[in-house]
Amino acid sequence: MGLAKTEMFTDEQNEISLFAKVFGHPARIAILEYLFKIDHCVCGDLVNEIGLAQPTISQHLKELKHLGLIKGNVEGTSVCYCINTENWVKMKEVMIRFLDQDIPKPDCC
Repeated sequence: MGLAKTEMFTDEQNEISLFAKVFGHPARIAILEYLFKIDHCVCGDLVNEIGLAQPTISQHLKELKHLGLIKGNVEGTSVCYCINTENWVKMKEVMIRFLDQDIPKPDCC
């Protein structure tokens, strides 16, 4: 397997790629939608809401947390997760800049 050679690309290109990767699984989208809907949750709630096994939910939460889109606080034996508002706003700004580029004139291809 080849190396990704991410150092060849700008920080913003790498950042957009990471966002795209984290949004590349429907379970992560469902988790984010659920967190927006209730503004907090406990991992067990996600298992019931989404219908995936606890270890699978935990892995998706780990990916979202690693990228900083969610944060979690330990409450007793559970972890309460919520949207990391500051990082969500930053992610939106980066993605809007990328997605809001003008489409080339139709004389191409």
